[in-house]
Amino acid sequence: MDDRLSPPLEEIDHIRGTAGAPLQLVMFGDFQCPFCLGAQSVLRRVRERLGDRLLFAFRHLPIPERHPLAPIAAEASEAAAAQGRFWDYHDALFAAQPKLSRKTMLEVAAELGLDAGQIAEDLEAGTWSQRVRRDLRSAEQSDTAGTPTFFVNGRHHFGAYDASSLVEALTGSSGH
Repeated sequence: MDDRLSPPLEEIDHIRGTAGAPLQLVMFGDFQCPFCLGAQSVLRRVRERLGDRLLFAFRHLPIPERHPLAPIAAEASEAAAAQGRFWDYHDALFAAQPKLSRKTMLEVAAELGLDAGQIAEDLEAGTWSQRVRRDLRSAEQSDTAGTPTFFVNGRHHFGAYDASSLVEALTGSSGH
């Protein structure tokens, strides 16, 4: 079994940090997954500790069998990305997770100053479904079925994903 991220990060991916940073952390996530919500504070600590040495990326892995709103939330985040605000919307959507609904997704967009009407139109038209499917194909090719799943420096990370474990995996496997 190959444990590499497939495909590797591309221009289409949502990244935080500097392209070419020596350390790379990728999370496959689902906006309705409580464990993904829990991972957000961990990821903040990892980013704070590693600073500009870290490039963090998010790929969608909505699991509709467990989280029926996750696919539409993923598409809504892509609609926000089209308006240049993926990360603001990503963070706000996770913050709103306990009361997540289609209505909440549009309210969050409006609160951020996004064109919620455009997002609603995009959702209705399925404008961003192919973009989400691209990440789903990546999850499948990367042998990833659950959320959150992490890839550290391009390799599947098994085990704990607390801040210390992720920092250790990132810095230990990169030779730093």
